[in-house]
Amino acid sequence: RHPLATFFHLFFRVSAIITYLFCDWFSNSFVACFVTILLLLSFDFWSVKNVTGRLLVGLRWWNQIDEDGKSHWVFEAKRVPTIAASTEAEARIFWLGLIICPVIWTVFLFSTLFSLKLKWLALVIAGISLQTANLYGYIHCKLGGQTSIGRVNSRFFVTADAPKRQARRMSEDHIEEHGKTGTR
Repeated sequence: RHPLATFFHLFFRVSAIITYLFCDWFSNSFVACFVTILLLLSFDFWSVKNVTGRLLVGLRWWNQIDEDGKSHWVFEAKRVPTIAASTEAEARIFWLGLIICPVIWTVFLFSTLFSLKLKWLALVIAGISLQTANLYGYIHCKLGGQTSIGRVNSRFFVTADAPKRQARRMSEDHIEEHGKTGTR
């Protein structure tokens, strides 16, 4: 069980929504409200992407750049044979939070447009973008993430270590050449 991860999965999301709804009541500063909500959304994005998704449902996604400069998105799912009842509840909380919050931010988008509070539009779009990015990543993991976490990690570390091995081999060859040249 991961009660702390479950708490933070919902805490940043709900805090950003509540702050957006009631920020005008507590502060007259648009900038302070904007920055506070954006920080909460950023904390939520990071914690969901890097911590709660892995702990609560065994899914991860990230982007890595190979030696050629090409971007590769990696979506992986941990293979778990059975899920206990407590983790089943945590998984439900994870998916409900992941699906409901982008819907709420979309409602905020329409309310911002119809009420002509256009200064909030950038914040609402940021909220939709961050929430939808996590939703997209985890749906892709769930539906298409058939790669085992161990296999991806071992492949990543082998490819990350390859340039070091090549550089070591080249330096050893260079030392051998200098050794042969120095003995002549």
